[in-house]
Formats: sequence, structure tokens, C-alpha cells
Amino acid sequence: MKMRVLLLPVSLAAVCAADSFDPLKHVNLFIGTLNNGNTFPGATVPHGMVKIGMDTDGDNFAGYDARPEFNVTGFSQMHQSGTGGAVPLSNFKLFPVPQCSAFEQCLTTITARKTLRNILPDGSPDDFASPGYFSTNLSTGVRVELAATRRTGLHRYTFPASSTTPRILLDITNDGQVSAITPELNINPKTGRMTASANFATSFGPGRYNAYTCVDFKGEGYAFSGPSEWGPYKINYPDKNGVDLSQHYYSLGSEHGGLLSFPQDTQSYAGTTTILARIGVSLISTAQACANAESEIPHWDFARVVSDAEEQWRDILGRVRVETEGVDANTVELLYSSLYRTHIVPGDYTGENPGWKSSEPYYDAFYCNWDTYRTLFPLMSLHDPQNFARIVRGMIDIQRHEGWLPEAREAGQQQFIQGGSHGDPILAEFFVKFSDHAAKLGVSSKHLYSALLADAEDQPANWNLQGRQADAWKEKGYIPSDTTYPGGANTKQVSRAIEYAFDDFAISQVAKVLGKKSDAKKYVTRAQNFHNSWNPNITAPGVSNVAGFMQPRFANGTWNYTDPRHCSVNDPLHATCFLNAIRRDGFYEASPIVYSQYVPQDTASLITLQGGNARFIDRLNWIFDQNYFDSTNEPSQQIPFMYHYANAPGLSTQRSRQIISKFYNNSLNGLPGNDDSGAMGSYTFFYLAGMYPLPATKQLLLSSPYFPQISFYNPLYKSTTTIKTTNFKGNPADGTGGTVFVKSVKVNGKAYKSNCYLEWDVFTAGSTIELELTDDINVTCGKGKAALPPSISTGGYN
Repeated sequence: MKMRVLLLPVSLAAVCAADSFDPLKHVNLFIGTLNNGNTFPGATVPHGMVKIGMDTDGDNFAGYDARPEFNVTGFSQMHQSGTGGAVPLSNFKLFPVPQCSAFEQCLTTITARKTLRNILPDGSPDDFASPGYFSTNLSTGVRVELAATRRTGLHRYTFPASSTTPRILLDITNDGQVSAITPELNINPKTGRMTASANFATSFGPGRYNAYTCVDFKGEGYAFSGPSEWGPYKINYPDKNGVDLSQHYYSLGSEHGGLLSFPQDTQSYAGTTTILARIGVSLISTAQACANAESEIPHWDFARVVSDAEEQWRDILGRVRVETEGVDANTVELLYSSLYRTHIVPGDYTGENPGWKSSEPYYDAFYCNWDTYRTLFPLMSLHDPQNFARIVRGMIDIQRHEGWLPEAREAGQQQFIQGGSHGDPILAEFFVKFSDHAAKLGVSSKHLYSALLADAEDQPANWNLQGRQADAWKEKGYIPSDTTYPGGANTKQVSRAIEYAFDDFAISQVAKVLGKKSDAKKYVTRAQNFHNSWNPNITAPGVSNVAGFMQPRFANGTWNYTDPRHCSVNDPLHATCFLNAIRRDGFYEASPIVYSQYVPQDTASLITLQGGNARFIDRLNWIFDQNYFDSTNEPSQQIPFMYHYANAPGLSTQRSRQIISKFYNNSLNGLPGNDDSGAMGSYTFFYLAGMYPLPATKQLLLSSPYFPQISFYNPLYKSTTTIKTTNFKGNPADGTGGTVFVKSVKVNGKAYKSNCYLEWDVFTAGSTIELELTDDINVTCGKGKAALPPSISTGGYN
């Protein structure tokens, strides 16, 4: 994988002359493309609907496998990033065919056409990616370059001189799951325009969706009036001069698409032929796919599409600035690469809502809120509130039409819910921080609050796909293990109950901002229902001093039992806690040990339940020392920072840094598991920035950044907040020890009330935060109750 130089947009020339720091130079798109990170390294704009990239026959749900032994199978227009489930999207692959003996003899199936890439001297494939651009050199001699706007991709295929009849095919049926049915194709033999559509399966739910595309072709550096040959294909049989998939031609389960031949560029100095393919996509119609392409790339200027995308990425990423003196270049790259991945999804599908017409923004690819509410949206609060507001508006619009906020969504279809109703803390995160600006940003406080109440109070017909199991939650204050409740698969009972409690806390914070005192009291009371799932009489097997765990219970109030080690690396049964409609253990993606630490709204109460500060710290240490901490799943994310609540923030700093050192790096294997649509990226970013957010609150837990200085520009406030250390001495490679522990904090030159957290107002005002660091791990949060991070039971949120 090699580097290249792109010319900067002219509009940025003056800026770059004055400021040589370019965040795009510090983004590595290949991080996490192996080891089930499933990251997307193709071309897109921030939150673009089109994510145009390479598909291989390897192992990456975003299409791309970095290992050189895997073949390229096509270049498709839409992908997700960092997902599990089944392979999502990967619709409408284009593929260059440099040479075949005759049109009718071209091999078109995905197996027959697949091609290796060129290999570089270091053994890696000849691929390159940067924000807004992707390229590869195939072993057939074809060079492929990709660029994108929001709903349109632009491919550039440079065929070798030996390709006397360059050809390009459009694959309609091979999405990520090979799920297409009812494919349709029309070829205009005069212009070569191909319009196509099919119906596809979603990747994490029961639904199906229609997708449409429109492909036009143009010579670069030479002209042609249209294709020299054309026709649809079935399997490996192109039908020369055909123009569509007639009924007798189509058969279920076969591969279908279209194939075009083009005249060779005989005037090229190098003997090569370069063909541009502009491909619009839509969830509405082929006509709209064509309109998208024509409006977004009317100029056919590949370099301009790339530079426009780069400018968008430079604007977003440049809102975070770091001082790099004394910092390893890999750390800078890890920070900006992580920030980059937080702006891939959800995608801006505005104008492409297949369900209803609306003047509101429409965002799709929530995959899933369970993953992203914890750190991704709090990161948007810091530097991208305008786009955050558009996402919130889109979510509210979905609730107004479907009854509940979206939880997991793909191509307009509901997908399976993983935890609670986590649209709630996302909306609350926005409103708690930006209520004074909500109307200006187009967010209706009335509609936002109504959407939250619908999640909290109204039970849907199928809580697997939207909303909550609200009736049982309101009646019992927990989710019973009994299977007599209608509405969905009665699974994940304990983890859903713990998540519901946090969701209700989020609603209470919005009610408080709106002055709805009775509602605020009601939902903050329900936020303490986690107590109803706490069984104090359970001990960890073989460890008698670790007592009390979240456990399942029956409708009659008696306790069920799940081994606290269940789903952990130490589980004697080697069970998993992944999605399964018949699993009755009560937990999802985390063990009871992990979930017994997840009460972010009232950690002070959790400390009391676990026997006080010393016992709480011992328990956290036991979790890490016995490998119960699970870096691959989000319920564990806050655990390294929980020492803060026991007045031992130095231990949080060391644990969080050890996590980064052990699990996160810049390699192809640089993530411990799925990036989860930027959830892991935002998590990594916060750790490197020396913070951890408390969603739906005005507090961020504080540690030390990996940089002498890090700044956040918020375009809504037009202010910059800078965190700097007065005695930065670098970062220990293994995360252990070092002068990294926060001894004291000043904000705008005055001693701050806590060494353990920051209030949101320091970011709205544009403050300078000075951290004095020490090598003494036994630092504290400071003096007085206000120094400890807030909890419900200590009154910190009042």
C-alpha cells in the first residue's frame, strides 16, 4: 500500500500557506481492515450515502481484504463500516474486463472474472486510500481509481495498451449476501447508459429493500459516442445487442448484469485507454439515480471530485488540532484515523427515504445505536453539532412516521435491536448540551420530547425491531425471564433492563432542562431500577470476596441464575452472548461480571452495593487481572475510567492507557474487533484525548491526553477549547507509569473544582484547560464532594 500526493484545492491554498498542518496526511484508512475490524477503506465524503470501494473474496464485511492472496471481485457503490451480522450492501459492482476473444466469450460471473492485485516489494497489494480517494493496480494491467460525492460514485479505469477492446460490466445480483431478486436492466445502445435495480436483503434484520442505479460512461482524453458492443449477461453468457433482462432470460439464483465494449484510445501517448464511469444510486428509482449523478457530477472531472471530498474531510477533521512535539507519529495517526471513522456512518440519505416524503433530513445506517450512543455522538457534540442536529431531526422524523425512534436501520428497513431504546440517550445528548440552540438548528423540543416518551411508555408490536418491552418494564421495573410476554423474543432480559434504566435517566435529564419537574422525578426514579436486577447473594465462583451481580429474575420476583462468568473468556461452557432468539441467559455481548459494572448514571450507588471504595477498586482490578474486561464490546468501554468514582483517577489513567497499548494500533489488525460504525473509533479517540464522555449529561471524565496540547473547535459556538499539559513528558509505550497522572487542573488560569471531570460550559465558552501532571499514580479528584464525578445518589445531576 503506497502513498501518493494530491494537489490541494485552490480554495485552501491560502489556508495551507499559513498553516502547514493537514489532518488528511495523518489518516490511515487501512486500520482494522483485518481481524474482524471490518472497516471501510474506500472513497466517501463525510456521512456519504455512497461508499465506493473494492470488494474481494476475502474476509471483510466492508468488502476489502488487505491480504494479497485474495481476489478482487468488483467495485461496488455502497458499504457499511465496522459491522457484524451478514455482509451488508456491496450493491452494483462495476468490473473492468481488459481482454476477451469475443463479446460472447467474456467471463462475467463473480468467480470467473475475479482478479488478483499487483504486489508491491514489501508483499502488500498495490492499493492506496486517503480520505475521498481509493486506487488499486490489478494484475491484468488495469488501474482503478475511485472517488465519490454524497450519492454518486466516479470510477476511473485505465486499461493497458494490450486491451484492444476495453470492457466494463455492471453486476446487478451480487451484493454482499448474493441476495438479489427481481433484477432489472436497461441498456441504451446509443449512449451506453445502463439503468438497473433489484430487491436485496438487509444484513441485520428480516427486511428487504429496493435499490436503483444509473451508470454513464465517458472517455478521458478521448471521445466516443457510445459503446461498440453491448448486452445483458446471465452467468457467463453475454447476449450481444440485447438491451434488457426479458422475462424468459431471467431465472432466480442466476447472476445477471450488463456488459459494454468501448473503442480503444488510439491517440494516447502511453497507449492506454482511460474510461470514466459515473454511477448514481437511489432507494427511490432509476430516474432519481440518474438525476443524482447528473446533479452531483455534471462536469466529469475526477480530480475535482477528489479535491471536493478532501475539502469536506479537511474541514471536519481540522476542527481537532494537536501539538505533536514529543509524540510518536503513530499516535497522531491513530487519533485522526479514529476521528475519521466516526464520520462514515450514519449516512446522509436525505432525499432517498423510500418510506415517505419529508422536508426533514433523512439518515440511515444506524448500525446500531447500541454501539454509538456511548462515545460517537458525544464526540460529535464537541466538534460537529450542526450535523448532529440533522441526524437528530432525521431520527425524530422517523419516530413521527413509524412510532418509535430508530435503533438499527439499513436502507429504510428496521433491523434487530441489540440493547435498550438507545435513540433516547442520543437525542438527550444533543438536547442537554444544545437546548439553547435547538430551535436555531431546526430541532423541535416538543417533537424531541414526544419521541422520547413514545420509547419510554408505548410498547410496539415487536420490540425486537423498535422501542422497548415497555409494559413489563413499567410493571416490574425489570424484564422477567418468563417467556409469557408477547411482542418479541424474550431474550437479553438483564442487559435490556440495565440499558432501559440508563435510557430513562437520559429522558430525565431532558425533562429537567424543559422544566418538567414531575417527569424528571419519574424517570430519574425509573433510572434506579437497576437495583431490581442486583442480586447481592451471588458470588463469583471460587472468589468469595467478589459478591453481588446483576442477575435474571422471574415475573413472581424470585431469582433465576446465570453464572457470572457466562460469555467471558473464563466461561467453562465457552458460551457466547450474541443475538439468538432462543437464548434465555439474559445477557447480550457482555458477561454478568461486565454488566454488574454498568450503571453510568449512578456509579456511586454501585460502589455502595459492592462494599465501598476499596472493595470497588479491588473488584475492578480483578476484572482486568482475570481478563473479564472485553475490549471488543461496548458495555466494557467505561470500565477503565470507573476508578474515578472511587477517587482513584490515576488508576483510570493507567488502565485506559494500557488498553490502548494492548488493543489499538495502526496496523491492518489494529482493532480488537468490529469498529461498530465508528464506536471503537470514537472510543479510541476519547482515550487518546484524555477524556471519557457521560452521554446525556454535561460532564466528561478527565484524564491526560497523549499530546502536549489538543484543541476542539466548535463551529456552532465559534469557539476553541484547548487542553494543554504544563509538563508533558511523553507517553509510556506500554501504558504503564510515566508522568501522565493529573495532579491539578486550571480553567482559564483558575483552579478547577475537580481533577476528574470537566463541565460542558468549559467547551461552550472556549476555555484554556491546563493540566499539571505527575508520575504519582495515587492522585485524587481533589477536595470536597464536588470533586467526584456526579451520580444520581449523590445529587450530582441536580
